[in-house]
Parts: sequence; C-alpha cells; structure tokens
Amino acid sequence: MAVSPHLVRLGAHSRPAGSAAADAARAYCAQVLGTAGFDTTEHPFEYSDVAGRWATPAAGVVAAVAGVGLDVGRRAPPLALASVGVLVIGGAVLQYVGARGVLEFPARRRHGVNLQAARTGDEPTVWLLAHLDSKWQPVSMIARVLGVVVTTIGLLGLITVALTHVEIYEGVAAGLVLLTLLGACPLMLSIVGAKNDGALDNASGVAAVLEAAAAIPASARVGVLVTDAEELGLAGARAWSRGRVPGIALNCDSIDDIGQLTAMYSTPAPSDLIARLRQAALDNGEQLRVIRMIPGVLTDHVPLANAGWRTLTLSRGCVRTLGRVHTSRDTLQSMQGTGIAAAARILARTATELG
Repeated sequence: MAVSPHLVRLGAHSRPAGSAAADAARAYCAQVLGTAGFDTTEHPFEYSDVAGRWATPAAGVVAAVAGVGLDVGRRAPPLALASVGVLVIGGAVLQYVGARGVLEFPARRRHGVNLQAARTGDEPTVWLLAHLDSKWQPVSMIARVLGVVVTTIGLLGLITVALTHVEIYEGVAAGLVLLTLLGACPLMLSIVGAKNDGALDNASGVAAVLEAAAAIPASARVGVLVTDAEELGLAGARAWSRGRVPGIALNCDSIDDIGQLTAMYSTPAPSDLIARLRQAALDNGEQLRVIRMIPGVLTDHVPLANAGWRTLTLSRGCVRTLGRVHTSRDTLQSMQGTGIAAAARILARTATELG
C-alpha cells in the first residue's frame, strides 16, 4: 500500500490532459491547497497538441529519410545536399511547432487549465510546480533518450561522409545508416495514449508539492502551480509564463522510491537554487545529484528557463525509473511513494528560505 495519501488519490488512474479524470484530480489539488490556507484559481488556456502528439514521431521519420538519403548521396551529391536540406527544414519546422507553435499553431487546438494557488498578501516570489496530466507511450523514456543520442551520432557521421567525400568501407557506411534507423525507431513509435496510471509521472511530483505546500509558513511568499498539458509540449507552463515577470520556480517531476535525488537544470545553471537544495538535502540525510537536462527529456522548468526564470526540476530515480516512465508499468502498484516525504521537506525548506 502506498504511504502517501496524495499518491493514492492521484495515481490510481490515468489523467490525460482534457479528461474528466484530470479535472477531478485538479479539484482534489484545489481542496488540499485550500485546506493548507491557499487561495486557488483556475487559469484556462488554449494550445495545439500537434507537437506533443506528433513532433517526436515526425522527427524519427525525418531522421530516417535523411539518413538513407545521405547514404545514397555519397554517390549522388545533389541527393546528399537535398537530405541535409530535409534535416534543416524539418528541424526548423519541428523547433517552431514544439516551442512557440505549442501556443500559436492553428491546427488541433485544445483547452487546458492550470491551477494556481497563493496565500493572501504579496505576489509570490517563489513557485512550486508540478504537472498533473499523464500519458502512455509504447516505448519508455530511456528508449527515446537513447534514440535521440544514437540518431544524432549516426546522422553526424553520415553528413560528414557525404559532404566531405571521405572514402570509407561500405560496412562503416552501412553501420551508420543502421545506427540512424535504429535510433529513429523509438522516436517514430512515440505515439500518445492513456494505458497507465501515471503514478510516477507525475502523481508523485504533485503529491510532493502538495505536502511541501502544507509545510510552508503563511509568511513565506510561496505559490503553487499545478500545470496542465505538460505531456503535450509543456503547454501549461508555456501559457502561464507568457507575459509574466520572471522569478524563481522549483519544479517537481517523478519522485520514485528508488534512486538518487536529482536536480536537473538548463543552461545557465541556477547556482543559488542548487546550493540551497543541496544543503536542504544534506540536512535531510540525502545526497543531491546535479545534472544538466538529459537530451530528449523535457520538463516544465524548460520554458521558464528560456523566459529568464531561475528554475530547475527536482526528481528521484535511476535508469530503471526512466525505463518505467510513460510505459504500462507506471502504475500505483509499482511504487509506494516512500521518497515523497523527503522530497517535500527539501522543497518546503528551500522554498521557504527563498520566499
């Protein structure tokens, strides 16, 4: 039986963005935060789900087509140049659709709702974030991360060979093509569904934020944001941060029972936040691992960092955790939530000091 009541309540069913289950989970969060003395408000927004549903599979298709074209282009230079063009144009389109296009793209418009909570008084200077929605995919996160890395290596090798006309053994060229195609496969398979509970990703993160919020003194200028549609292009965080003065945000995403407590950041590193988190972790008997964001992994702190916020994501896990995220194995039966209380204490202390 799970040790966190919030995990039990939130992590028992999938919560796809826009579903009745997500609405019910949001209502539960509002009730918990209201009991803790926060005033809650819902912030609706509009977005396109094209990036969240199709950008990764499309990237896999583009990579595979370009890889084959580059190999053939070793003997037909115009085809090699055309393949590089496919990569450049395809990458630019996907970059737009996956960033600004999440809020602006006219196709497949959807409705989302962020839940914001603050205590009466001054505007919060520190925000605790966690996304409520969940998703299932037929391949795990670690498979997609490896796919990004392997595909990139294969494409760089093929581009170098095709454009510099370096003579290599056919076996090496075939190996680069195979590497590219193998890496592209998990990307092409990254379709979106709802065949898990989303207990780890991210009922556990929301549970930690709810526990942390209840432990923060009323005098601290700390707010809570429970975002929607994170799994569909980080839409909720993008919408909420647009036009808002940058501040401090501590995002919490996937707190497993196993593995090391980890702070993930985007360049530049928020050194002051990392130092405070590390000290809070040490005082709770934890060693904090600090890493730059893993290629192929996106969390709600990314659009905030791009908008000038001092921010990072707190997580707990290991390679086995990445192998469970987004798969059918991410269920309430697969975890107990034993890491949530410590993460909540560390978040609460850090946010209180900063706020």
